[in-house]
Amino acid sequence: MRAIADKLRLSEISPGLVQSEIRAMTLECDRVGGVNLAQGVCDTEVPAPVAARAVEAIAQGLNIYTRLDGIAPLRQAIAGKLARHNGMSADPDAEILVTSGATAGFLAACMALFDPGDEVILFEPFYGYHLNTLRALRVQATSVSLAPPHWTMDLDALRAAVTPRTRGIVVNSPSNPCGKVFALAELEAVAALALENDLFVITDEIYEYFVFDGARHISLATLPGMAERTISILGLSKTFSITGWRVGYLIADRRWLGAISYFHDLVYVCAPSPFQHGAAAGLIELPDSFYAGLSTEYQAKRDLLCAALADVGLTPSIPQGAYYVLADVTNLPGATAREKARALLRDTGVAAVAGTAFFAAGRGENLIRFCFAKRDEDLERACALLRTL
Repeated sequence: MRAIADKLRLSEISPGLVQSEIRAMTLECDRVGGVNLAQGVCDTEVPAPVAARAVEAIAQGLNIYTRLDGIAPLRQAIAGKLARHNGMSADPDAEILVTSGATAGFLAACMALFDPGDEVILFEPFYGYHLNTLRALRVQATSVSLAPPHWTMDLDALRAAVTPRTRGIVVNSPSNPCGKVFALAELEAVAALALENDLFVITDEIYEYFVFDGARHISLATLPGMAERTISILGLSKTFSITGWRVGYLIADRRWLGAISYFHDLVYVCAPSPFQHGAAAGLIELPDSFYAGLSTEYQAKRDLLCAALADVGLTPSIPQGAYYVLADVTNLPGATAREKARALLRDTGVAAVAGTAFFAAGRGENLIRFCFAKRDEDLERACALLRTL
């Protein structure tokens, strides 16, 4: 009798896509009752107009599906915000898609634009969800390392990474996990390379308002010739401290937006309806001083955490933006970054993430990422616990 092949099995890529180390450390931190500096949950206060309008929308019965690209008031508010803060012009009816978080926008864009076997360049250290999204779609991710401690870009290495199969470049600025803010000259170099090789550029700008020491966030799509080939992904999760609401947005040329919108609808249908109304209220009602205040507030948090890390010999790489710090943990016990992170949690009650979550295999073993998007009292407690080392 002919043997029957085993068809009850996982897909080829499933064994390589394991639980995020970020979420694993969050669970471990909860188990021991520690202070979670691992996950970028951003548990600071939600702005009053944002929360009030979401509650009001629920009470008004605005709880059903929205149209595919999001509610009109939010898309119009996004267009106004882009013009004021980013120098971008976008048609709210043809070039803006409200997404179920920035992560959903990235997945939908990759589904619409790339084929299995295509290559996409990521800068390293990278955000793990970018890498694993590409892997899940069977797109080859090619890493180009940024050089510590300032995470400078090597243009020659970037050029060398481009092959005939390269279709795109991902730029995350301000960056998770290293806090790099790409300078104008660096963005111009990326743009020139994209134009020369006819590449898409997907930008993750979710931390656009978290910039420090006079750094300036620049949207790559505003550079000459780049609007038609740039997929700009932004969001409100970090800005309004609503990471659990899942409200992001994406800007793309109308040639691409239709397909991207279809794939977003296929997987997510839409971002939660009442939360879209809350987000729109924030964009409409909050003054520009609110956004400027984020930089001031979070720079103080950054300095508080970096001082504590330096005091105990965990040398931090001072970030220019976002709300994460990569620190050198060579002196902690353990043979790997994962072991070092767990030793730190065991000895201090502070959870952080192994640096290897953000690097290709074999790199990042002496680094740990800390998140400082915490209430002041929680961050001060974490700093006090770190100083017990």
